[in-house]
Amino acid sequence: MGYIWLTHSSSYLYTTLFLLLCTCLVSSKLVMAKHTGITRRYNFEVKMQNVTRLCQTKSIVTINGQFPGPKIVTREGDRLEITMVNNIKYNVTVHWHGIRQLRSGWADGPAYVTQCPTQTGQKYVYKFRVADQRGTLFWHAHISWLRATLYGPIIILPKHGVPYPFPQPYKEVQLFLYLSSDYCTTHYVDAFKLKVKPGKTYLLRLINAALNDELFFSIANHTLTVVEADAIYTKPFRTNTILITPGQTTNVLLTAQNHHPNASFLMAARPYATGPATFDNTTTAAILVYARDPSQKDTHTKLPLLKPKLPFFNDTSFAAKFNSKLRSLANSNFPANVPKKIDRQFFFTVGLGLLPCPKIQTCQGPNNTMVAAAVNNVSFVQPNIALLQAHFFQTNGVFSTDFPTKPPFKFNYTGTPPNNLMLSRGTKTIVLPFNTSVELVLQDTSIIGAESHPLHLHGFNFFVVGQGVGNFDSKNDPAKFNLVDPIERNTVGVPSGGWVAIRFRADNPGAWFMHCHLEVHTSWGLKMAWIVQDGKEKNQKLPPPPSDLPKC
Repeated sequence: MGYIWLTHSSSYLYTTLFLLLCTCLVSSKLVMAKHTGITRRYNFEVKMQNVTRLCQTKSIVTINGQFPGPKIVTREGDRLEITMVNNIKYNVTVHWHGIRQLRSGWADGPAYVTQCPTQTGQKYVYKFRVADQRGTLFWHAHISWLRATLYGPIIILPKHGVPYPFPQPYKEVQLFLYLSSDYCTTHYVDAFKLKVKPGKTYLLRLINAALNDELFFSIANHTLTVVEADAIYTKPFRTNTILITPGQTTNVLLTAQNHHPNASFLMAARPYATGPATFDNTTTAAILVYARDPSQKDTHTKLPLLKPKLPFFNDTSFAAKFNSKLRSLANSNFPANVPKKIDRQFFFTVGLGLLPCPKIQTCQGPNNTMVAAAVNNVSFVQPNIALLQAHFFQTNGVFSTDFPTKPPFKFNYTGTPPNNLMLSRGTKTIVLPFNTSVELVLQDTSIIGAESHPLHLHGFNFFVVGQGVGNFDSKNDPAKFNLVDPIERNTVGVPSGGWVAIRFRADNPGAWFMHCHLEVHTSWGLKMAWIVQDGKEKNQKLPPPPSDLPKC
């Protein structure tokens, strides 16, 4: 297993970009396992650890002293029990990003939504089943900004005997795209080198665990075939570059050239940035090299390094075209069960605004205001008791159920902003009866500045049935929706200065977080929650909380 850590100084939130790459074969014992539906147990100790990457050593929060954290390898239908012991001074929770958590919302992990944090010296056992999912997901801390170092991959293999719906790869490789608060100057000589064999096909599992950057990724002189997004198989398509937002995963096939080339190849990533804030436009990289035939003499000749041509940092056209190519397989083995009859329709604006400055602070906004973020003009206030606990025990005063189903007033969302940029604040939710079919349009706004927002919905996958530039047209745009083979995923980028329409069925009782996966916007309030009520049948009800559920 190898890692690459490439950093540059940055003016955007004092963060820098690096690429973490770990190469690994799936355990042969697991691949050849003759059983399914077993319980797999992991122990996670949250501890401080000195970690050295290239030019700097620092103490960071880790799981089991590892950075990145432990890899979870499981199989569709298995049950996971992950015991987390908190041995640091900070409160901690862990979210299993993209896992449906069917009737296991107590294990979802977002702090003060499905659980109170696990405090110093305490432990909590996350118990859940991996149902009807296979592919690449990841886990990360879900409190404060701790996911900067607390994260790791989740590899879900198909049921035993069920092949991939694409050619079996020779090897599988994980690539993390991430951010660091470290800064140092490095050169390509320091970069991790991924060795491949001519003619072999590799499955690259790409995970964008970055705090605040959407990313373009490409490999010089090589074409990638996209076969999966957010643990959902896709209709394969070839591309030179992929776009991946924070919270998304993408699996691609890379077929090495048939003959040993007289060159090495840069694997590069850099930000896709559309917002008004400054950002780091440098490129981070690993190097793809071809393993030499042992029978050939090593001439010690330095091979030229070929570099890919990445899109411009604000290439919204490429982003739209790439996302439009993502389609579900929609076949008999992997159907796309898109809700056709809609019970509830919602229209949410997402973007920035202003809040009054706290009395004890001095703020940099107009007239001593502070920049905040909101959904439908509501900047979310984190409660002191977990929403799921308050919902289950019917505790009054923790949250309200009056989240607006549309913006408080209409305006030209992607044009000239209104004069009043002030937001409201509250812990507001929307209540959905069990099995409600939902259509939600997410509209970016140009308030302070148009910007792409990767929105993540906990507890559900959803179908991306439409997207467009400008303001959503409720009369004409729905006629263009794809209800046949839309991509199904858990995180979607709301286009900068545009909109995206999603559909899902509320078949999972509990309290479910929805938020921007740019950590800065989440901390500013771009988040809300859905409360899904129990159904009538026993298997449609949320079980009581486990006895070891952390207390506030």
